[in-house]
Amino acid sequence: MMAKVTDLQPLLDSTAVAEDAEALRERMERDGYLFLRGQTDLDLLRQVRRDIISVLVQHEWLAPGTDPDDVLAGEFAALEGDDAFAAMYDDLQKLESFHAFAHDAGIVNVVRRVVGEDVLAHPRHIARVIFPSATRYTTPPHQDFVHIQGTPQVYTAWMPLDDTDEVLGGLAILAGSHQQGVYEVRRALGAGGLGVDTESLGLEWVGGDMRAGDLLLFHSLCVHRGRDNLSSNRIRLSLDYRYQGASQPVVASSLEPHHGRLTWEEVYAGWKSEQYQYYWKRFDLDMADFTRKWHESAGHTGPKKAY
Repeated sequence: MMAKVTDLQPLLDSTAVAEDAEALRERMERDGYLFLRGQTDLDLLRQVRRDIISVLVQHEWLAPGTDPDDVLAGEFAALEGDDAFAAMYDDLQKLESFHAFAHDAGIVNVVRRVVGEDVLAHPRHIARVIFPSATRYTTPPHQDFVHIQGTPQVYTAWMPLDDTDEVLGGLAILAGSHQQGVYEVRRALGAGGLGVDTESLGLEWVGGDMRAGDLLLFHSLCVHRGRDNLSSNRIRLSLDYRYQGASQPVVASSLEPHHGRLTWEEVYAGWKSEQYQYYWKRFDLDMADFTRKWHESAGHTGPKKAY
């Protein structure tokens, strides 16, 4: 059973220590996450939002006759993995602004302070498009590491494209859950297809309202979950970017477009700049193998691409 919204404790605000590397590392090691207000470039974030909304308009996902800026859902709810979602997502993956924002200095500088070395931003960038009333498929409690692998010292940056509250939902973190390694997994609905049972862990869920421009950064072993989009008609948009120290091992799938449907040549077609094309090739990366042992232990029969 997932914790209710009213069960959430507030996120610890680390904005005041955003430039203090020692404090950031101590909090990450203790809690498994960092929450910082107004950390990213809001103008660039708004451009990403506009570009994603333009893709939703193109695919007729928004309610007819409404202002696209309100992101009101049409008559259907597409889920990740559906053919309709895949067609839309291919166009979203081609957005230059979406990929460029992963290199925002406000994010990368915080990660650099945590890892203490040059930062590799995984090019497998992820956008979440969460319809209202599809609560059965809300992302369950899980750890990112089983899907990412390479090194446990990978950090996910989660950022909403709109201000979120208990109605629109967002993300919840099980504080301190990264300290006990990889938990036993089970099959589950929602992104990734795997979940973790958390009731016996004796840890507190934390979460709360977030504003566009805020940053929630968490360790790959930190259990987290989606919160239900309880709005009557608004789509929730958010970004997931992953980062690690450049010297740490990385698997090949983290260097591929999300879902693996497109090549980088297809993604880059029409881009105005080469600045963020194939940028990871500048690093002498330590490549590691990907294992499906956790997926197989849960009888997961989904696609073999990491999520």
